[in-house]
Amino acid sequence: MRMREALLSGVVALVAGPALAQSGGGVINVATIGEPPTLDPMVSTADLVGIVTQHFFETLFTFDKDWKVTPLLAASMPEITDGGKVYTIKLRQGVTFHDGSDMTSEDVVASLKRWMEQASRGKQVAGNVDKVEAVDPTTVRITLKTPYAPLLALLAFNNSAAVIMPSEKMDVPMKEPVGTGPYKLKERKPDQYIQLVRNDAYKPLDGEGNGYGGARKPILDEIRFVPVPDPNTRVEGAISGQFDYVDSLPVESYDRIKNLETSKPVILKPFGWPVFVMNTKQGVMANVDARMAVRMALSMEDMLAAAFGNPEFYALDGAMYPKGYVWHTEAGVEGRYNVADPDKAKALLKKANYDNGPLRILTSRQYEFHYKMAQVAAEYLKQAGFKVDLQVVDWATLTQRRGDPALWDIYITHSPFLPEPALIGQLSESSPGWWSTPARKKAVDAFNTESDLSKRPALWAEVQKVIYDETPSIKIGDFNALSAQSPKLEGVVPAPWPYFWNVSIKK
Repeated sequence: MRMREALLSGVVALVAGPALAQSGGGVINVATIGEPPTLDPMVSTADLVGIVTQHFFETLFTFDKDWKVTPLLAASMPEITDGGKVYTIKLRQGVTFHDGSDMTSEDVVASLKRWMEQASRGKQVAGNVDKVEAVDPTTVRITLKTPYAPLLALLAFNNSAAVIMPSEKMDVPMKEPVGTGPYKLKERKPDQYIQLVRNDAYKPLDGEGNGYGGARKPILDEIRFVPVPDPNTRVEGAISGQFDYVDSLPVESYDRIKNLETSKPVILKPFGWPVFVMNTKQGVMANVDARMAVRMALSMEDMLAAAFGNPEFYALDGAMYPKGYVWHTEAGVEGRYNVADPDKAKALLKKANYDNGPLRILTSRQYEFHYKMAQVAAEYLKQAGFKVDLQVVDWATLTQRRGDPALWDIYITHSPFLPEPALIGQLSESSPGWWSTPARKKAVDAFNTESDLSKRPALWAEVQKVIYDETPSIKIGDFNALSAQSPKLEGVVPAPWPYFWNVSIKK
């Protein structure tokens, strides 16, 4: 193990640090939908984990405001050679971890190897990787077996994230979260708060913030993430001004908060899509005809109306990406979306030799719209002949249970519209749902190995068609997200995973 030189305590290495200390400061309280199941961002695809940990862990790359990959801990975009198989990445110099040690290529290589072993998205990459090596202290080289177009997007994503940690901190499970980010973890009291404090040794990139990229300035003294599982309690916390930022509010609360002095609405439009994920590995949903029966039984229109109420907050849309995205396609949709035909569903169930076993649907009230969709879905599925077992648990329990194929048949979640379709969790064979078929492999591999941007949309259309053919998951529609912030906060940018660097409190 190499020796590390610790920085002198109290030394501020932050660009414009004294100015920030004079003009910034303050403490904010952020209400989240619950307690994150872990603070190891590699091992979880839960958005809540990414929201919290992105403040103290960082990746080599991230996304700018236009959802283009941009350097973060990397000094520049990689040099790509050998027909797209070799990525040479130069690292920023002078970056330190929260323990005061310098970040070098040794840490990056160890972190990427841990990511490929532990993270569902890392495992997605691992099969394509020949080797990851340190060329010198500030250079890393990734050599692929075959070209893999989503690599940079996967390295940039904060969900099942390829975060960089000290090479001495590779414990599984993680014992001590040590990152490079603008904030560092001070204290975690489960079900009470997660306390982050400013990292005075942080060196942001030059310039201004740009989406998740650009300069990340730690202006606030402290950020406290407070778990508030009940959505009505989050609404009341926004109305009373108890919290400075409140994540994931029921959209029906919009009229209550739009004219307040204590909070103002934050709307992200379009945000993403609710999805029913099927357990294709074992149980009732392991049969493709049974999965298709679920699709044919459901009324997406009624589920969206129940979940969001106001049509301004949702849209009936079977395409995985809405119009306006380069990935928009209607492939596979016709006759398979918003059908709500119990007779067609019953015929498919008969074909599947359904034995009237329980259809276990996992959902949570921490995302109230998940629960409302589940209630409507249960009634339609009962009409189609399913014996529905609706299991309502807290979000942390759901994210734990979905890892065990013996415990569920469908779980309800949602996703933002991601800049790269390969980031969609259900496309990974190791993601809960475990979709693994020859048709999936043929379509997804063709899409992932094509580096010509002009050809990839047509290949994505083939992937979407296979999704509709085999039904590993069911998109319900499009929706907009609602949160709330204090008018005293400056610098908050609406984002699917809200972040609080570059945020200050009005004096």
